[in-house]
Amino acid sequence: MYRRLSAILFPVMTLFFIGSIYWGYQEHQEKNSILIKAENQYQRAFHDLSYHVDQLHRELGNTLAVNSTSQAFHRKGLVNVWRLTSEAQNEINQLPLTLLPFSKTEEFLSKIANFSYKTSVRDLSKSPLSPAEFKTLKTLYQDSDDISKSLYGVQDKVIANNLRWMDVEIALATEKSTLDNTIIDGFKTVDKKVSEYPEINWGPSVASMYEKRTVKMLAGKKSTPEDIKRLAAKFLKLDDPKGIRIAENGKGTEYESYSATYKENGADNPIELDYTQRGAQLIWYENPRNVGKAVVSVEDAKQKAADFLARHGYPKMKAITYDKNDSTAIFTCVTNQNGVLIYPEKLTVKIALDNGEAVGLQAADYVYEHRKRNLPKPKLMSAEARAVLNPEFKVKKEQMSLIDNDLGEEVLCYEFVGNINRVLYKIYVNAVTGVEESIEQMPE
Repeated sequence: MYRRLSAILFPVMTLFFIGSIYWGYQEHQEKNSILIKAENQYQRAFHDLSYHVDQLHRELGNTLAVNSTSQAFHRKGLVNVWRLTSEAQNEINQLPLTLLPFSKTEEFLSKIANFSYKTSVRDLSKSPLSPAEFKTLKTLYQDSDDISKSLYGVQDKVIANNLRWMDVEIALATEKSTLDNTIIDGFKTVDKKVSEYPEINWGPSVASMYEKRTVKMLAGKKSTPEDIKRLAAKFLKLDDPKGIRIAENGKGTEYESYSATYKENGADNPIELDYTQRGAQLIWYENPRNVGKAVVSVEDAKQKAADFLARHGYPKMKAITYDKNDSTAIFTCVTNQNGVLIYPEKLTVKIALDNGEAVGLQAADYVYEHRKRNLPKPKLMSAEARAVLNPEFKVKKEQMSLIDNDLGEEVLCYEFVGNINRVLYKIYVNAVTGVEESIEQMPE
């Protein structure tokens, strides 16, 4: 009996054993194939990064080599600098450097990209490069040469020693900081060099992009936890604020704020509100309750949003867009100052469509940008601004608005909403210069 059973099981087990070996071999081959593909992608991105940083250095040199009055070539050179810097940033993002301190170099490349873009998009025939901007270009030319040589040094070692990027990924993932890795050490050296560069004058348009929103920007006195508790109770229409808990965030930093939480009876999650410490201004509110079946129309929800904002100290707000799902509608609103829409002062409010209650508010932009503005008077009449538009653009609506242009400047515009090629657009025409400042494609 056992002999017969063995005669049956032995071939079966043999086939199973052979199958297991074959399956393991296939898995090993597939794993190796994936590793080789990843290694090839890392190597390509690294060598492309070295090449594009070198080309960036050359393009900066070309831009500086021509006559200071060669605005056309300056524009071409700066556009190429922006393109090459963007390529380099993209290649850095493809490398396994998430856990490696390379932020200074990435920030440096980001500022070069923004400087070159913002300089190239302006009218250089009317506003040519200034002496300060030429000085910045010369500094960038020297610094990019230093970075390029450092990267080529790492590249030479990678090629000479046949180093693998997969080893870098493993070393970073396992946090083996003591591991002697030539690639990691090379990138750390580059980032250290960049961090030691003298501060560069990027100009106001670029500098404004990196200005941090801090409590120092806000008016008013510093509030206490008790102040926030009273404000939160008033916002939530509570007679007794005892159930509200206050937590302080970012103590001793430039980002000090308070978080207030309140859990209603039977609620699974608490209502949350965030306030600035200076001025005690509400920057965020969320009521994560379960929303029932939608019975409120979008138009009624829009009115509910306007009533909610007016009731809580956000007067003269106008809804400009909305996003609706099965249970809520989110409205983006901006300030309306004397008939001009102030786009920098925007906020969003979420309305529950089961009863029209406001269950969310995001007002950080409004808090930091809200102020009384002395708006310029338009130099162009409406008809003159319309003459700038494509003749095939069919205007459906017109509105005055204040927007941030590509240079980070606030500009007064005629805002035209209309159709062309069966697509709905918003086109902003500068009310002073007649330049088309921005265009947005809109959902119907």
